[in-house]
Amino acid sequence: MTSMNFKKERDGGFTLLELLIVISIIAILSVALVLVLNPAEALRKSRDAQRISDLSTMKTALGLYLTSTSTPYLGLTNNLPCFLTPGLTAPVTPTKIYYSSPTSITHTGLMGASAYAAAAVSVGAANLSLTDGTGWIPVNFDSLIGGSPISNIPVDPINTLNGNGGTTDGYATGISPASYFYRYACSATPLTFEMNAILESSAYTTGADDKRASDGGNNASFYEVGTNLKILDAGTDF
Repeated sequence: MTSMNFKKERDGGFTLLELLIVISIIAILSVALVLVLNPAEALRKSRDAQRISDLSTMKTALGLYLTSTSTPYLGLTNNLPCFLTPGLTAPVTPTKIYYSSPTSITHTGLMGASAYAAAAVSVGAANLSLTDGTGWIPVNFDSLIGGSPISNIPVDPINTLNGNGGTTDGYATGISPASYFYRYACSATPLTFEMNAILESSAYTTGADDKRASDGGNNASFYEVGTNLKILDAGTDF
């Protein structure tokens, strides 16, 4: 009789203790899964992958423009905004560094230890991605035979600038580490270019997978691409 009653009780479902044990196990597994997957880091890694892809796309597009144009202009229609050969302290005036962020950057001054006299340039949000020379990179890709090799000029996945530059030593002073955007500059002699970006994920900024350390550039703080990776300063300025 006792055995039959016990069977009936078991047929009625789980006991409270059993349910608590199952819930505890599920909670522990959920926490472990979140720690392993780390969705925030996964998003940072995804954005970094986009940044690396964007800069690769622009390097290819700019290279095609240089080889397909008899008189290429990497800085407006006269290349005056381009630096002279990197290392000189008296570049062409007015030298420009172009930013993908639509935030106005008012600082004009020297850029880091190289003492480049440089002015920051950004354009309005509506024009950022235009390929006709009025986008944030002032190159007229539309002038190529067959049209632009890219449908738009990419911008950083976050593309925000917090702070407004400093009064000395370039653009890092006053700009928050939470800022993420691309920048571009060119050199007039010879006609070359550089683009760089800030990476945010540990997957691409630590150990053997640190893209900043293996890009061939002169700045371990930023990911750099281009035909001359010494145009932009080697310090922490951005």
